[in-house]
Amino acid sequence: MIETIVFDVGETLVRDDRYWASWADWLGIPRHTVSTLVGAVTAQSRDNTDALRLIKPGMDVREAYRAREAAGRGEHLDETDLYPDVRPALAGLRDLGVRVVVAGNQTGRAGELLRGLDLPVDLVVTSAEWGVAKPSAEFFARVVEIAGADPHETVYVGDHPVNDLYPAQEAGLRAAHIRRGPWGYLWADDPEVVAAADWRIDSLTELTSIVTG
Repeated sequence: MIETIVFDVGETLVRDDRYWASWADWLGIPRHTVSTLVGAVTAQSRDNTDALRLIKPGMDVREAYRAREAAGRGEHLDETDLYPDVRPALAGLRDLGVRVVVAGNQTGRAGELLRGLDLPVDLVVTSAEWGVAKPSAEFFARVVEIAGADPHETVYVGDHPVNDLYPAQEAGLRAAHIRRGPWGYLWADDPEVVAAADWRIDSLTELTSIVTG
């Protein structure tokens, strides 16, 4: 029985278009260049911020982030950043009595913006607010704590095998891999992902039938 479903954020609930476009604008280069480089480092299993360091070697991404915020060009999220299936899927799960949690590798500011969207969820928390990030075991230990259910009754939903799927299962959680975004599409049919995922989905709305099925 599934009691709690915990969601990753980037490319699970929220499109990353704006995020990478804003970095391109800040660095003064074409948006397509950043998108292509993000794809390249993804294919190499590197951290996606390495794309920014390819553009500006030695770049301190955190310092650049602070500079953007100070200049009034920092993070922004609104309704248009959500995938279309997010609200109906989350609301449907709540209607079934499932505890719905959002917990991903995001900044504190992103947490504020997500809570400001008034999503039909029980809790929104980010790695910055916890002081620990995926794929660390400590992050998923915190997920288990806030789930309010046994690990085998909790599902973690995400697009990234290394950050989401594998560590969630190592923590005893069940895992759903969503075929969405660069990471979701790239590894959708990888034999290790296919073998590891409890479920493989194309839309968040599929979760309601998983709960009831």
